[in-house]
Amino acid sequence: MDQVFAPWRIEWVERDDGEEIEGCVFCTLPERENAREAKVVARNDGAFVLLNNYPYNPGHLMVIPHAHVGDWRELDDETMLAHGRLKARTFDALDEAMGPHGYNAGENLGGAAAGGSIDDHLHTHVVPRWTGDTNFMPVISDTKVIVEGIADTYDRLHEAFAQQEGATVPGPETAVAFGEPL
Repeated sequence: MDQVFAPWRIEWVERDDGEEIEGCVFCTLPERENAREAKVVARNDGAFVLLNNYPYNPGHLMVIPHAHVGDWRELDDETMLAHGRLKARTFDALDEAMGPHGYNAGENLGGAAAGGSIDDHLHTHVVPRWTGDTNFMPVISDTKVIVEGIADTYDRLHEAFAQQEGATVPGPETAVAFGEPL
């Protein structure tokens, strides 16, 4: 039997799974005091960047408008622009922190039919990709190997966002802010 040695996954195994979030997770997490624990990496007035708990690849992020809507047509122009600007900063941060060869970016619109698990709060997935990052594991053994712990990825991306022009870091456990901190 082949073994996959992945000691960084202990964070996932030992996580406190007993926490229940009441209401929308995308509305609750950015309001928490400790952004690092909530995995909120960056934010602006209209949107925030959240590290995905179930990444397809290291650095899998979501750019999420603060507005709780499930349809792009419900967003005002300012929020759409804020989301787009933060998405562009996300690509820059990923380029700096991780150096991917490409990206997959998109939304699962329409809930379960589109493959999404949260359909009432829009969010854009940004998945960094590297040439050769797929192999036989997902196909043959239904296993995806993630090569970096989420806390390490958070730190790398937080630093990359913090180095961008116009960034402020209000405190050690806060998200990098662009524009006026919320």
